[in-house]
Amino acid sequence: MVWQIMSGKSVLVVEDEHDIAQLLKLHLSELCEKVELADNGRDGLELANSGQWDLIILDLRLPGMDGLEICRRIRENMVYTPILMLTAKSTELDRVLGLEIGADDYLTKPFSIQELIARVKAIFRRCAAIQRDSEAGNAKRLLEYGALRIDSDKRKVSINSDDIELTAREFDLLYHFASHPGIVYTRAQLLDKVWGYGHEGYEHTVNSHINRLRSKIETNPSQPEYIVTVWGVGYRFGQ
Repeated sequence: MVWQIMSGKSVLVVEDEHDIAQLLKLHLSELCEKVELADNGRDGLELANSGQWDLIILDLRLPGMDGLEICRRIRENMVYTPILMLTAKSTELDRVLGLEIGADDYLTKPFSIQELIARVKAIFRRCAAIQRDSEAGNAKRLLEYGALRIDSDKRKVSINSDDIELTAREFDLLYHFASHPGIVYTRAQLLDKVWGYGHEGYEHTVNSHINRLRSKIETNPSQPEYIVTVWGVGYRFGQ
């Protein structure tokens, strides 16, 4: 099963700590077809823009150009390659900033290699599920609910024709909700469906994403129209 998930995948690792980079390459090479390393930000950005990667693992603090700037430039080019960010800092500000500019997930150093592999597999499972739905014709290309318009092909969201800037994960979360209106999801189910993993202790991640998403799409976030809280259970899309 692991081989099916990661077979043929190409991964770019941008990490300036030699021992960590080599450790990641050693373990990822056992599962992926191609693993390439860059030890500074400028080389990392050049490689990110020149290759067709299935995943970019990106350290936050890098010489030449930091990981946040690399992530920002990748997303500015409308490239939606999944990005897993590594950070030595554990403050909420660093995590939120990385997610806001388009990182799909993050790990705080020090981390176990088993945890990193689990996150990588979760990202690939989510991408594979999206591709299967698309190939089967199940993915709705355009969703409209009142003033809200979601274009899955262009990954664009607008309200009353005004574009709404969402991070990659915020878009995935909104699209999942809008594709299943009226269905109530627990936080654990959302972690499994949108993030690809359901570890205990990460449910606060769902809360923070929903709060930020509401601040962007709701006229009154304290009385949401789109993402509604079902007290004691979770959330649903629509009244």
